[in-house]
Amino acid sequence: MPVIDSLEKYKGNTFMVELSDGETIFLNIETVMKFNLKKGIDIPDEAVLEIKHTDQLRKARERALYLLDYRDYCFVELYKKLEANYDEEVCLEVLNWLCENGLVNDRRYATRLGEKLVVTKGFGYYRAKQEMLMKGLDRELVEEVLSEYEEDTLSRLEELVDKKYLHKITDEKSLDRVKNALVRQGYTYSDVNAVFSLYEFDFDE
Repeated sequence: MPVIDSLEKYKGNTFMVELSDGETIFLNIETVMKFNLKKGIDIPDEAVLEIKHTDQLRKARERALYLLDYRDYCFVELYKKLEANYDEEVCLEVLNWLCENGLVNDRRYATRLGEKLVVTKGFGYYRAKQEMLMKGLDRELVEEVLSEYEEDTLSRLEELVDKKYLHKITDEKSLDRVKNALVRQGYTYSDVNAVFSLYEFDFDE
């Protein structure tokens, strides 16, 4: 059972704790006060593990809240951010706490992201789906969110062509380039051809 040989302020709200077994740990003042740590007291090995876990949990929670101050995250995306510095148990505990308190909500995140990708960026279904899956969102949830935009695909595509691509079309080659660009944006060839059937092009030979 190690004894606290030294407990001194390190910097800011961090204290340096030196144990008799040679281990040195750095703890936030909140953790020191919570466990009433003082020089000279004995600490069972299992208590040392609990103290470390509590301090890591606090740090991970603060880090998560800091990240969420700047933008929204889905569960998997934020987990990947945290796992670089904290172990799996701590990450999951923090993420579950955030979900329980409504600070992380995959459905809300997916809804906002879907609107941004489809409406703001003009992505087609397949490109938007790929981008959302890469964030770690559940496939069923992604498909459900994007299904709301399927009915208006052709009208959005026509608007996109008018606004961004029509002026670039001067011959057959440029028309093909535009069509391919739209396919890369996530639209199907059939939808792209359906929209371009609405236009009449008179290219010089």
